[in-house]
Amino acid sequence: MSSHDNEPLGSGGTAGEKFTSRKDSDNSDVSRSEIEHSRATHDTVGLDEGQRKRLEASARLENPLAGYSPEQLAQKGEDFCKQHGLAEEEDIRAFRLGAMIAGNMNKYDTVEGLTAREKEVLDKEITHKWSNPKMLYAVITICSLCAAVQGMDETVVNGAQIFYKQQFGIGDENSQRDSWLVGLVNAAPYISSAFIGCWLTEPLNKTFGRRGTVFISCLVSAAACFWQAFTNTWWHMFIARFALGFGIGPKSATTPILAAECSPPKLRGALVMQWQMWTAFGILIGYVADLAFYEVPDHGIDGLNWRLMMGSALIPAVFVVALVYFTPESPRWYLTKDRHMDAYKAIAQLRYEKVQAARDLFYMDVLLQVEKEAMVTKQNKFKEIFTIRRNRNAAIASEIVMFMQQFCGVNAIAYYSTQIFIDSDFGEKAALAASLGFGAVNFLFAIPAFYTIDTFGRRKLLLVTFPLMSLFLFYTGFSFYIPKGTARIANVALGIYLFGIVYSPGEGPVPFTYSAEAYPLYIRPFGMSLATATTWFFNAVISITWPALVQAWQNSGAFAWYAVWNILGFAFVLFFLPETKEKTLEELDAVFDVPLHSIMRYGLAQVGYFWGHIILRRRMEPPTVPTSANTVEYTKHQFTREKHHNPTERV
Repeated sequence: MSSHDNEPLGSGGTAGEKFTSRKDSDNSDVSRSEIEHSRATHDTVGLDEGQRKRLEASARLENPLAGYSPEQLAQKGEDFCKQHGLAEEEDIRAFRLGAMIAGNMNKYDTVEGLTAREKEVLDKEITHKWSNPKMLYAVITICSLCAAVQGMDETVVNGAQIFYKQQFGIGDENSQRDSWLVGLVNAAPYISSAFIGCWLTEPLNKTFGRRGTVFISCLVSAAACFWQAFTNTWWHMFIARFALGFGIGPKSATTPILAAECSPPKLRGALVMQWQMWTAFGILIGYVADLAFYEVPDHGIDGLNWRLMMGSALIPAVFVVALVYFTPESPRWYLTKDRHMDAYKAIAQLRYEKVQAARDLFYMDVLLQVEKEAMVTKQNKFKEIFTIRRNRNAAIASEIVMFMQQFCGVNAIAYYSTQIFIDSDFGEKAALAASLGFGAVNFLFAIPAFYTIDTFGRRKLLLVTFPLMSLFLFYTGFSFYIPKGTARIANVALGIYLFGIVYSPGEGPVPFTYSAEAYPLYIRPFGMSLATATTWFFNAVISITWPALVQAWQNSGAFAWYAVWNILGFAFVLFFLPETKEKTLEELDAVFDVPLHSIMRYGLAQVGYFWGHIILRRRMEPPTVPTSANTVEYTKHQFTREKHHNPTERV
């Protein structure tokens, strides 16, 4: 960009011209006069300049290119090329047209100069949104294989522990010591991930990029899975599984980011949720491995069957290590390193036409400039997660979904389903087969979320599925009061399978998708580190405590405990979780940069709307979703909504 384009909006012209010529997005209700009034009362407001700029910039993120003429946008596209060394005439043309399309809210039909092929591809973004280059799906495949490693580890240990806990001398069901040690060995990689592995994410991403982090973490995972197969004591198994956490942590934090930063906005939720769907697939394959190796004889090696189970989880990790560098790096990561040429080459592989790539890269860069204006980068980045309202609200929402992914109770079933089915009167092999059924249900019912996560939305999916998960956990727990026999077996299995059916399209895919998109780019690795550390920490808590919980409260009490948590999860989502579907990653600033009480008030208003409109069938307007454009307020008495709209005076 030229020198006058170094302004935060990626804009052309002077600041004065901006205020007279620009129009803010249709959703904006904050006038220039209101902001000027705030500046005039700076001493009484008590806000520093950085806070004020963040609030103003966040409101502009809804459409930072609104108000520019086609000629201005085309010139800005050319300036982008000059500034970043894109000298090819074809590239300059692509950025001229791409900037015009981006500034016109992707309405390409009013832009002259597009070829028939370019119009066809742009039209397919709406009519055939699943039509994308093979390289985009290659990136998603790599991310999916990363998830399969995690899923396999969760369930191979499910079957293997039937054997190794006896071999390691920790299999006495009446011993509190043994029950805690079984839980501790299971939890080892998640303890490691929560306290060490996840916090390696930011330095690894900063140094090696998204691809490099995925490569290193999968290499570590493969080595640790191999190591587990050669252990001979419980503490040796604990150490090997603890080392596995060094791979699980960075991989689980980075993979959703890579998928989110490569995906088009309309498909981002569906493609990022591949993480959970393929984790479910890995869980299924883990159960298959348990059954496949169950009857393998020792052949002179004590416990050969469980060793093969534990070692089999390295297979998808080896595929990732071999293939990841054949896919492009995240273009957004390149932009953070000021490597615009590399970013353009990367995104060109992820879109059909150069016009698409230029449009997305140009808009991405503009949004990042506004985001930089909105954030105070001189502070410690981790500290900014909690000191800046936009980041703090994202962290609250992300932490809720990550915490509830564990305390909804799913991993108690994933890790101990075989023992749960044995307790309900299954035999060992039949219990493994029933666990395989749970894995199949978990995977198959994750598939509909491809369509529902970006149409139904993240928030609605959770609000619908949390009450159902609670109901089915109560059902499963109370089924243990049925006397042993076929009826008890059938009802326990039914309750667990019904739980899997409603978990898979809801709390299964949403947490990693939501967390990957909630944070702004400059602290996204820190945010994802916190999110994944949270989920792995509470994963470890569940792994450690479930055997002792069952010993103290029996299976009925343990299932009821997590059923109650699902009721609480519904309330958390209702009052603290904004919807994020189909917004660009940077435009989400407008969603999160609002007072927390506004989000809570919206949740309460939704209850009233549901009761009045849905139940009582009254004619009611749905409550307005709060965004920074319509809720900006510096103090209790300032920044009421604009009463008379004057578009020429908008920020």
